[in-house]
Amino acid sequence: MKTIASAALLTLGLATAAASSASAQDIAAGERSWNKCRACHQIGEGAKNLVGPHLNGLFGRHTGAVEGYSYSAANKGADITWNEAIFAEYIKDPRAKIPGTKMIFAGIKNEKEIADLTAFLKQFGKDGKKS
Repeated sequence: MKTIASAALLTLGLATAAASSASAQDIAAGERSWNKCRACHQIGEGAKNLVGPHLNGLFGRHTGAVEGYSYSAANKGADITWNEAIFAEYIKDPRAKIPGTKMIFAGIKNEKEIADLTAFLKQFGKDGKKS
């Protein structure tokens, strides 16, 4: 009986360790996914607006709120505050979520990739520093 209990604890410990390292891998996978975004967006300290606005502090930010970026009327009027669920819906098909947006992007359909990208983006505060 002791052997079964020890094996169960060992299995639980390994599962917990795997889950912890999976979280770190998710951010790394999100950074790789970010490569699809970086042609138009910047993130991190010193990020600037390019074809699209910088994405520092995205979550909790209202649409059309990055100073110095020229948003479409559709984006300004969307009245969206970015959170994980809204971002996931948007990134799948930006033009379906905000008809008239200037963002030309085919979208990311894979739920895991969206979650990984979200984890990567959430690291960056409004000032571009990683939390």
